[in-house]
Amino acid sequence: MRSVVLSLLAFALISRAVPAQQPSQPEVLLWPSGAPGAQGTEDVDKPELTVFLPTGPNATRTGVVVAPGGGYEHLSMDKEGFAVARWLNDHGVAAFVLRYRLGPRYRYPVQLGDAQRAIRMVRAHAAEYGIAEDHVGIWGFSAGGHLAASAGTHFDRGDARATDPVEQKSSRPDFLILAYPVITMTSPYVHQGSKRNLVGENADPALVEALSAELQVTPDTPPTFLFSTTDDKTVPVANSVMFYQALVRAGVPAEMHLFQHGAHGAGLAAANPQLSVWPDLVIKWMRERGFAAPAP
Repeated sequence: MRSVVLSLLAFALISRAVPAQQPSQPEVLLWPSGAPGAQGTEDVDKPELTVFLPTGPNATRTGVVVAPGGGYEHLSMDKEGFAVARWLNDHGVAAFVLRYRLGPRYRYPVQLGDAQRAIRMVRAHAAEYGIAEDHVGIWGFSAGGHLAASAGTHFDRGDARATDPVEQKSSRPDFLILAYPVITMTSPYVHQGSKRNLVGENADPALVEALSAELQVTPDTPPTFLFSTTDDKTVPVANSVMFYQALVRAGVPAEMHLFQHGAHGAGLAAANPQLSVWPDLVIKWMRERGFAAPAP
């Protein structure tokens, strides 16, 4: 009897020490046969989407590509990727977390190409994912916000003659959500680390201008939601303000929320009483534009 009790206690301790494995999410390579310009065959050379699909009666027909930040050098996959995807699923929205290629191993235009391909990929498989092709947005954080803003200002309508059906789809996102985004590549408000990893130390001034999203806004830029904080010591709040001003000048629907206090990299800020309301503002904006189910 004593040995049975000891065995049960040992099993209980092991079960408590080893957390239950979470169901894995499907991972989809953007280019199953190898990404263009790949410099190897490691995971870092294989951009991909992690797919999160909602369940239950509140599922909508909207899909969002989520681009985590990290200065174009690393990716904040949990806080600014998987957590956001689960939050979107809770609101009936499909999410696709993008692992894009990074500097200094990869430079522009590789990252933008990865984002464009992600948007095309989601559209090409919209029926499979239960979403509408005209309800595909992109949500970026920090440098991922720059990537999202770049996708919203540099896009094409697809190549109808392409043999790859994915390349036939438009790369224009239907809406942008930008959280404390890097926007400009020009002084004095540039985030130097993002610029260095994206284009190197001595980039052509014409390229710097082309990648300063506030200078590339047109009336065809998608509707945009922006969130940032005045206290951000990493990416100056002026980045968001400049993009918002450019959107207003171009007549693009835009909404911006600036909070006085809050450090960079807050993610959804669930545990931060100063910022925790901001995701509620996002879903309200999405509902108003028909990209999320009405409030219960």
